Amino acid sequence: MIPLIAPGWLLLGGACLIPFIPKGAARTSFMLALPLFGMGLLWLIPDGSLAASFGGYAITPFRMDGLARIFCLIFLIATFLSALYAWHLRDSFQHVSAFIYAGAALSALTAGDLLTLFVFWELVSLGSVGLIWARRGEGAWHTGLRYLIWQMASGLLLLGGALFFFRETGSLAFDAMTLQSPSAWLIFLAFGIKAGFPLLHNWIQDAYPAGTITGTVFLSCFTTKLAIYALARGFPATEALIYIGVIMTIFPIFYAVIENDLRRVLSYSLNNQLGFMVVGIGIGTPLAINGAVAHAFCHIIYKSLLFMSVGAVMYRVGTAKATELGGLYRSMPLTMIFCVIAAASISAFPLFSGFISKSPILSESLGGGYWVVWFLLLFASAGVFHHSGIKIPYFTFFAHDSGRRVREAPMHMLLAMGIAAFLCVAIGVYPQALYAMLPFPMGDYTAYDAAHVIGQLELLIFSALAFGFLMLSGLYPPEVRGVNLDWDWVYRRVLRRAFERIGGSVLVLGDKVWGYVLGVWGVVYSVLARFYGPGGLMGPSRAAGSMALWTAILLSLALLFAYS
Repeated sequence: MIPLIAPGWLLLGGACLIPFIPKGAARTSFMLALPLFGMGLLWLIPDGSLAASFGGYAITPFRMDGLARIFCLIFLIATFLSALYAWHLRDSFQHVSAFIYAGAALSALTAGDLLTLFVFWELVSLGSVGLIWARRGEGAWHTGLRYLIWQMASGLLLLGGALFFFRETGSLAFDAMTLQSPSAWLIFLAFGIKAGFPLLHNWIQDAYPAGTITGTVFLSCFTTKLAIYALARGFPATEALIYIGVIMTIFPIFYAVIENDLRRVLSYSLNNQLGFMVVGIGIGTPLAINGAVAHAFCHIIYKSLLFMSVGAVMYRVGTAKATELGGLYRSMPLTMIFCVIAAASISAFPLFSGFISKSPILSESLGGGYWVVWFLLLFASAGVFHHSGIKIPYFTFFAHDSGRRVREAPMHMLLAMGIAAFLCVAIGVYPQALYAMLPFPMGDYTAYDAAHVIGQLELLIFSALAFGFLMLSGLYPPEVRGVNLDWDWVYRRVLRRAFERIGGSVLVLGDKVWGYVLGVWGVVYSVLARFYGPGGLMGPSRAAGSMALWTAILLSLALLFAYS
């Protein structure tokens, strides 16, 4: 039996109550209790679905199975950790936005039809944009608008795809589909925008660094992983995803290496990690899907931990620019330790969570005969170690001494980071607990065989030596203030100026055409005035008898011509 309230609906209802709870410990305790209670509900909900009717059409507003359950669990964990990290916050707007965001994302996970998915898909956009606008200022406003445009474009594509899909099949069920119809392509692109496909990815690097310190932690958890879930649900074993995912793992590396803003570095790194998940979904075997799901689970934890550690530094220092940081291990040693644990996890060190989640994807790419894909994923893994495993902790806490002496992060931030760091280590040491929750049985698979461990250690050692050589030789790109041009430059500058020029030309052409129309009308008006004006042929008043005579004459001529 499906309960009347689902975890996502619980968080959405709680978001409506938050403004009426006094700010401070009472409100924060309520916000922490919501995801904990949601975990309890998740434990009690059996697999199954809830059918309903809307406007005479069959819909499934709630569905629970193995795939949805594990994503719901990690979303609830992320909500709890993010709320704990934001304990100090007294901004009702951020509180409500964050829980609408989290609740809508959870509700989208349990949507069994495309119409329900669309409703919560859009609500995710509306909730998340508040975490960008909450930073205030003109820059945040414009960034939020750009972010919202991308998210609404995704929603429109999803709605259009759902309508075409219903027309083709007579069903709104959200299940696996193939790229054999226009409706599937529209839905695929809708998911691709939120997943950060190449050329559709810049909203991540634009919006996430523009969020508030606590809001960015929420942002890093839900939107893109909801898209990963949607791809795993809707397009498993779609081969195009393999090559899309490989590109996603490669291109962010080069931007992350030269980027000065560490939150933008983490945003590019997020894009890179999504690529591994997309590859796993594209391969489509049970083990590869499990690897993608496990990697999404672990990624939410260690990526939020990285954003938390950089956010804690930003909270104390006021900046996340690498050129203005360094030497903070003296002032913030616990934050530094948590950051290093997150860096080891994302770099896939053995005994850390990233190792046990990335290994199945690499194994299946090699076992499936995708040799080039496997090699490029190895290259991307080395790049991750450079820009997230080394660069983030090195330039934040070590490198040159910036001379800044600040207090350690607040206790609630340390507690949230400590729990996340514990999970990173616990999952890496005992992966069977996570493997047991995955959608498909893992069988006798183990990440800790000699080939995986030795191969990964060799890769990491080589990458570390390369980083050391580049730093000592001065060949490593220096951290400098600047603006790095990405694909968004094309539509924010080139296309904008092109449209402005085209628009200006259209206006000039319109003025000329309008002038020509007015000139023609002037000629027509003068001719009409000559005949019908006061001094024209037809202008003077005529006697009634005279007009009757003319009418009779014209009618006679008409009859004569008609019947002659």
